[in-house]
Amino acid sequence: MGIVNITPDSFSDGGRFFDPDQAVNHALNLQSQGAAILDVGGESTRPYSTPVEETEELRRVVAVVGRLSREARLPISIDTTKPAVADAALKAGAEIINDVSGFRDPQMVAVAVRHGAGVCVMHMQGTPQGMQDQPDYKDVVEEIHVYLAQQRDMLLECGVRADRICLDPGIGFGKSHDHNLELIRGAARFHDLGCPVLVGHSRKGFIGKVVQDQDVDRDAGTIAVALRLAQNQVSVIRVHDVAAVRQALLLFDACAPGVHYR
Repeated sequence: MGIVNITPDSFSDGGRFFDPDQAVNHALNLQSQGAAILDVGGESTRPYSTPVEETEELRRVVAVVGRLSREARLPISIDTTKPAVADAALKAGAEIINDVSGFRDPQMVAVAVRHGAGVCVMHMQGTPQGMQDQPDYKDVVEEIHVYLAQQRDMLLECGVRADRICLDPGIGFGKSHDHNLELIRGAARFHDLGCPVLVGHSRKGFIGKVVQDQDVDRDAGTIAVALRLAQNQVSVIRVHDVAAVRQALLLFDACAPGVHYR
């Protein structure tokens, strides 16, 4: 899954693709690098980010999604927590809703059901504005497993098809450094929920902490974690640098048949 941030303040690439033409060109470049899904977002959800008004988020994403639905050959995911934004993006050609708030809003569930959209359900403890203020779990993997199972069951009861649900443990969203590492090591635990598992770890702060340099380019670390996720049979890996990660995964696949990221 290739990341298309149409934001001025995302933690890694904020402002680089804020212009609609730049965003479309970036997305098409990710497609040429081998992305399987394009994930378009118009609001940063980094820790302590400032919420974006609905009208501004609509302005940022809808036209880009519309152009990509005509120019790209890949499924488009809309990364939003707002039902109105998801609805407009789906009307413009998106096929998937990636909701970091985990479809806790019944209106978002209704939008997904009405459109027959795919859904990516993420776990987040708290909100982006306070989620990193002392996140606390007794057993982070098991507690998130329970939460994702509950959200999956709720979506099924509301009419979302099982084959349209993807589950994301939410690396960096209300998790400490150690929690993030536990989730990466334990990613295979989520397979018994019967849905594809998505992980978005790309360039996040825990990578810099491991290498003891928060200013370092985190792409090498992103690749290393992607290979660990591949060992755990994670289905969807959400990244900024598609070309480098895909190359690493193809080599991993060649050396360890059974995981396919072609």
